[in-house]
Amino acid sequence: MNATSMLYERPADPAPRPIHDQISWAHCVGMPEPGGRKLRGAAAATAGSVFVAAGKQRIPRLQMRHKDWRVPMLDRREIRENPDAVRDAVRKKGIDLDVDELLDLDRDVRKLQHDLDQTQAKRKSSATGPVVPNEAVREELRRLNTQAKSLREQLAETTEKLTGLLLLVPMIPWEGAPVGPDESANVVIRSVGTPPEFGFKPLDHVELLEKRGWADFTRARKVAGERAYALTADLVLLERAVHSYALDLLAGQDFELASVPSLVREQALIGTGMFPAHREETYAIPADDLYLAGTAEVALVGFHSEEILDHKRLPIRYAGISPCFRREAGSAGRDVRGLLRVHQFEKVEQFVICAADVAESDRWHAELLGTAEQLLQGLGLAYQVMEVSTGDMGAGKYRMNDINTWMPSLGAYRETHSCSSLLDWQARRANVRYRDTDGTIRFAYTLNNTAVATPRILAAIVENLQTSEAQVRVPEVLRPYLGGRELL
Repeated sequence: MNATSMLYERPADPAPRPIHDQISWAHCVGMPEPGGRKLRGAAAATAGSVFVAAGKQRIPRLQMRHKDWRVPMLDRREIRENPDAVRDAVRKKGIDLDVDELLDLDRDVRKLQHDLDQTQAKRKSSATGPVVPNEAVREELRRLNTQAKSLREQLAETTEKLTGLLLLVPMIPWEGAPVGPDESANVVIRSVGTPPEFGFKPLDHVELLEKRGWADFTRARKVAGERAYALTADLVLLERAVHSYALDLLAGQDFELASVPSLVREQALIGTGMFPAHREETYAIPADDLYLAGTAEVALVGFHSEEILDHKRLPIRYAGISPCFRREAGSAGRDVRGLLRVHQFEKVEQFVICAADVAESDRWHAELLGTAEQLLQGLGLAYQVMEVSTGDMGAGKYRMNDINTWMPSLGAYRETHSCSSLLDWQARRANVRYRDTDGTIRFAYTLNNTAVATPRILAAIVENLQTSEAQVRVPEVLRPYLGGRELL
């Protein structure tokens, strides 16, 4: 089964309901801020200045911070009619979700809503009785008011439980995804380039950087703790050159450059799908009710939350650059030396919003993946493209390809890029829609892929391109940004 759009109702929205010929199990959560004022566009999701130029995944329950936040009515009809498809996706992706419990809650919500509607209708009928109601009528009104109050409370509590489960419903993966529990089931679909052979004993990147005075790990960790780093001297210039190279390449492909906030609101993380699944991996700033995002994708999705775009604007292509922050909870002992797995890094992210068409999404997936490969080929690095398994791709992904770049010190390829198609899974959560040529309101599709992320790619560059004198050969594509230097 291919995946596109599961419908939901927004009773106050006059826009026609989207009609689709395929099914997915995404959903949307939209919330006004406390006090009821509806947030629009980027303001609903982000904070700060914007400069536009394996095994079961244990997911914490959604934390509703404000009691007056409301969730739109979700159309659960497709899940009710196709529960086996949902169960299959849950099994393949290793999601800790009880579909039967979800269906039971859905039934309870519908019954409670029906009972509440009936009670309110009876109350209205009783209230329109005699001009001077007798004691029996007054007693019946008191009973109905008490009953309605109880039903509203039960409905609110049950709806919150249902919403928490709906936020865990995964996108159905494409039929070509390897089925497996984790990265061990990922499949190499092509290898490009040849790992270097050294006529000398190569240094790992930590040894090389410290020998050249290009990084200070000891002082950085004194300031910021484990996995902190400080780049110095020529490595700072190399990092700037790598980002400039990526931004110039994407600008030449008509991507809109955007330096985006790293401080974001909870709703932006829910809309992107980072919450509730990755709450433990996210740095929180409780005093300001903000979080530090782990990718520019969070802000870029949030920019267009609660918007209805004109189809003529699509596709929207962003090259988003931002500092990124990840707690990397649970990654102890996994490639943590030096620059390989850090808490703070800088990334240029490719991000696309396109029309709700699987073929169109597939075309952009290939485009984003190809751009990342072009960047790596320009840097002269060997890499492998992986088809990511169902258990490793995450709940929201329809298809995912990782690019693993050769790391000589590890004698292995390690992930440097991750290209994902999410179809309408994010757009439904963030309520990103567009008006089609026939006037129909549809949910857009979203895709993303890394362009470059530092400092990990810097480790690959200095290790692969080092000389016997502990110098680093500068790739030709970076020389214009380094004053024409061929060696560092």
